[in-house]
Amino acid sequence: MASDRIDAPELPDFTILKRLARDQLIYILEQLPGKKDLFIEPDLMSPLDRIANVSILKQHDVDKLYKLENKPIYSTCDQLCFLIRPRIKHVKYIASIVHSDKSAGKSRKYKIIFSPQKFYTCDMVLEQEGIFGEVTCDEWSFYLLPLDDDIISMELPEFYRDYFLEGDQRWIGTVARALHLLNSIFGPISNAYGIGRCSKMAYEVWRKLLDDNEGDQKNRKPELALVFMIDRDVDYVTPLCSQVVYEGLVDDIFRIKCGSVEFGPEVTSSDKSIKVLLNSQDKVFGEIRNEHFSNVFSFLSQKARNLQTQYDKRRGMDIKQMKTFVAQELKGLKQEHRLLTLHIGACESIMKKKTKQDFQELMKTEHSLLEGFEIRESISFIEEHINRQVSPIESLRLLCLLSITENGLITKDYRSLKTQYLQSYGPEHLLTFSNLKQTGLLTEQVPGEALTAVESRVSKLVTDKAAGKITDAFSSLAKKSHFRGISKRLGLIPRVDGEYDLKVPKDMAYIFSGAYIPLSCKLIEQVLNRKGWTGLEEVTRLLNGNEFAEQLSEKVSSPDSQRVILVVFLGGCTFSEISALRFLGKEMGCRFIFLTTSIMNSARLLEAMIENKS
Repeated sequence: MASDRIDAPELPDFTILKRLARDQLIYILEQLPGKKDLFIEPDLMSPLDRIANVSILKQHDVDKLYKLENKPIYSTCDQLCFLIRPRIKHVKYIASIVHSDKSAGKSRKYKIIFSPQKFYTCDMVLEQEGIFGEVTCDEWSFYLLPLDDDIISMELPEFYRDYFLEGDQRWIGTVARALHLLNSIFGPISNAYGIGRCSKMAYEVWRKLLDDNEGDQKNRKPELALVFMIDRDVDYVTPLCSQVVYEGLVDDIFRIKCGSVEFGPEVTSSDKSIKVLLNSQDKVFGEIRNEHFSNVFSFLSQKARNLQTQYDKRRGMDIKQMKTFVAQELKGLKQEHRLLTLHIGACESIMKKKTKQDFQELMKTEHSLLEGFEIRESISFIEEHINRQVSPIESLRLLCLLSITENGLITKDYRSLKTQYLQSYGPEHLLTFSNLKQTGLLTEQVPGEALTAVESRVSKLVTDKAAGKITDAFSSLAKKSHFRGISKRLGLIPRVDGEYDLKVPKDMAYIFSGAYIPLSCKLIEQVLNRKGWTGLEEVTRLLNGNEFAEQLSEKVSSPDSQRVILVVFLGGCTFSEISALRFLGKEMGCRFIFLTTSIMNSARLLEAMIENKS
């Protein structure tokens, strides 16, 4: 297959998105002439750093920068600027600053910059607080942050909880506007596929925006032609599995934030921590990021040997050759050497942590759950995990994986495991269990007949459309995973004779050691191959429907743009899914670009379900 493969097309240059965001921010700052202090919400500090660093802000009259914290401020500047997400608590805090300045007889100018947009509730709060006319407001339409050549993040980690738990649809328009921006710069996108209620809504809002701006796309040469949109709750199994590709493991253990990671003293072998940008510019990381962890060490040691050979070339050189070597090669070699040392340190640190956690036992349990074997033994392992108080998040992860793969827990198991968890980690997690039940992550089995009986009775009483809405409501109350049925129909558990070859993988299952092909990625592969959902009706029925396949533009796209596919994850995307789709892209001779509301892993998914003590 590889010999017939067409070379993958070039990727569009997404650095323009950074330039647009930076120029717009500078324009907004200049609307407040003169020196000003800038207060930045903590969540926006990392994305802002990738767009406009301190020196750029200083060039545009920003005097001092502060982190926005809920405490009194000690700025002597006459102009205060606040860069925030549209959250009520932040607006109330700013109102308290204005009131305290008034009481102290201070006269200042205030500007609030909402990113990516201002919501109506923010205006309401400003009115209620009596400061509506005393502050000027602006919007920094910063929707898209390129983290790498093929990854764009909206940096909205709250999207998952807001929509999938609380049913808050306020970010739907933001996603639609982000898609519209991509379409206007790199489009026109000709075909859209998707699955999930949230995806469908975002697509419909985007479609309206396209219809309103129909004339803009007349003479554009498209660089993107296909988009596939998917909701996070279509596939919960994938983010709940342990990541074993290098980039996924680094994210699980060190937490990659906004494309960079902080390696502590245990990695750097010094008393300092180092912040490293992880992207394709890092040549060492670029070659190992998608590899299964078992292959990484051998690659790094080979790389170290090659580096040593290049250093050793100096020995027989004359002065002229040495001068050329120092001018052209030495700097690159030193940089590579530094990165190699860091990644070897990271690998050693990962190995130590995973050995401590009985990683082999954990993987065996996960694989048993995915395949549906030895369920009682798996439950015993989870109970031991809970009772040893290994980690509240890890225990929840295993419970959720058990629940989704088994289509809910039988009442006896559910009550027993819940009781043990609450006794081990504290009764405050009662709310967490309620949230997990609501999202369908951890449910108790209920007789299915009762639900369908109610549904059928309802449908006789009301029209089809209304019945559909009520059925939707019921399905969200008792979401069923149907994982086994879907897994069987799509062949998510590969059948392999002998050992799965992780060095030369045959399919996307390598990202989970050959045990499981991610459902999200398999759906994308199937829909692209079939050019729609035809033949997948049974799968979409088990996934609660809401699938769509529509033509957006009649303009014929170039063959190259047809092979650049934008995949939109609403609710977060894991590095494992990114690695799997990069592998699929190589096999199909196409390139995937990832647009996600944020980067997701099991810990972030479950932390979003935990009620914070405020």
